[in-house]
Amino acid sequence: MEENSISRSFIEEFIAEDYKAYPVVKTRFPPEPNGYLHIGHVKAMWVDFSMAEKFGGSCNLRFDDTNPVKEDAEFVEAIKKDIHWMGFDWDKLCFGSDYFDTCFELAVKLIKKGVAYVCDLDKDQIREYRGTLTEPGVNSPYRDRSVEENLDLFMRMKAGEFPDGARTLRAKIDMASPNINMRDPALYRILHRAHHQTGDKWCIYPMYDFAHPIQDAIEGVTHSLCSLEYEAHRPLYNWVVEQCEFEHKPRQIEFARLNITNTVLSKRYLRMMVESGAVSGWDDPRMPTLCAMRRRGYPADAIKDFLARAGVAKADSVVDAAMLEHCVRENLNMNAHRAMAVTDPIKLVITNWPEGVTEDIAIENLPVDGAADAGCHSVPFGRELYIERDDFMVEPPRKFFRLKPEGEVRLKGAYIVKCTGYEADETGRVNCVFAEYDPESRSGECTRKVKGTIHWVPADAAIPAEFRIYEPLFDTEEVDADNLLESISPDSITVKHGFVEPFLAGAKPEVPYQFMRVGYFTADPDSREGAPVFNRTVALKDSYKPQGS
Repeated sequence: MEENSISRSFIEEFIAEDYKAYPVVKTRFPPEPNGYLHIGHVKAMWVDFSMAEKFGGSCNLRFDDTNPVKEDAEFVEAIKKDIHWMGFDWDKLCFGSDYFDTCFELAVKLIKKGVAYVCDLDKDQIREYRGTLTEPGVNSPYRDRSVEENLDLFMRMKAGEFPDGARTLRAKIDMASPNINMRDPALYRILHRAHHQTGDKWCIYPMYDFAHPIQDAIEGVTHSLCSLEYEAHRPLYNWVVEQCEFEHKPRQIEFARLNITNTVLSKRYLRMMVESGAVSGWDDPRMPTLCAMRRRGYPADAIKDFLARAGVAKADSVVDAAMLEHCVRENLNMNAHRAMAVTDPIKLVITNWPEGVTEDIAIENLPVDGAADAGCHSVPFGRELYIERDDFMVEPPRKFFRLKPEGEVRLKGAYIVKCTGYEADETGRVNCVFAEYDPESRSGECTRKVKGTIHWVPADAAIPAEFRIYEPLFDTEEVDADNLLESISPDSITVKHGFVEPFLAGAKPEVPYQFMRVGYFTADPDSREGAPVFNRTVALKDSYKPQGS
């Protein structure tokens, strides 16, 4: 067994105990291909793959495609990409549909054993007969059909003789069980839908609670790790394995889902936002999907760090979204190249700098504690520059250490300048600032100090750019699902137009940059030659305080 990022959780304790008697660990990650993976799914992914790695085992990727209604090959490919991006790889690639023939044969076996029957009750009637948490259910009037009649009806279901919902195959267990999931649950339903893998071969499909334990047993999964809502389904999981007479018996272990403040993790609600046009798509950088986080610039290692800090527990809890941003910020601080960008520009003219002359200013690509061989890049410094509008004030407050009339600042990596004047339009809005530079004040060659340092880009060589500034999609910790679309914050995205230094003309998506004094950014796929678009990954400031700090 090797150590990794997962702390010793209750899951690990269970596996370690089992490992003593049977030193093999095989898990599986079973996403349903009916949408894109979100951060909640990533917790399950991380647990499944990391636990297998920790014990020197393996993890299968198995697509849970037993319901063809909303499943699509597009989602299959997206999920595979997400898993690889997170740094994981699977042992075997499987589909639930690979086992449809076996599931059908085992359903026939259960009918012949007298523990499964075809029921004519519709969905509402089944719910009515099931009873409540305090009252037992009532047997279906079709529960005592003969084996021969059940086999005949099941074969006719398979042949397509009956419409959707007309009949189901149910397990014959105990309608008085205190566990409602054991009150004759459905094993098969009729669904005349083409499947993305099997086409029109089937018009009956196994239920998840029937198919999943069969698949686990066939694949030799030792530990079926799943979210807490399946705890009540575990007796049914074990029943299926026993009744199908599998020699290999997987162990199901449940853990709490990931819940995050200001975040919706219901695939149904995420789909609603996409289909309504409230967001631009599954990869809208405000979404909690992995493809959105990747587009926004979240590093995979930062997401793993967040999951490790959030931990694996048996009880539900809510994690502060600020902790995820904190993990992202810590990672980017070590790995993002430094560069300069002006998101709300105002022109600065250095009147005593000769026209047509430029001087290269070196900017380190990474901070001192970053990669040793990251090197530098140069920025041309000349007479006309752009600075941030809020770095100049005509009537500044006390302790304003940026540029002001008769005030001095250092331009990052370059010279100290002193404001000598400014121009404003008829509304008072400043459109140009004038300054003089001190030729003896070049960075690294001057001991004179000033209190303020501001960033800049060269006016002649700067690249026009769009900046998309993201805030939480919802501005309340608990999102009202009933008014989901109305709850979206109008401030969740702000678009600015400014300039970046020439170094960023060819910036590629997923490559992180720290725009000094502005934030962490990455190029968006919407970028075009000569017109880059940058997404803000996170702001520079961090209000989150880790425990113990």
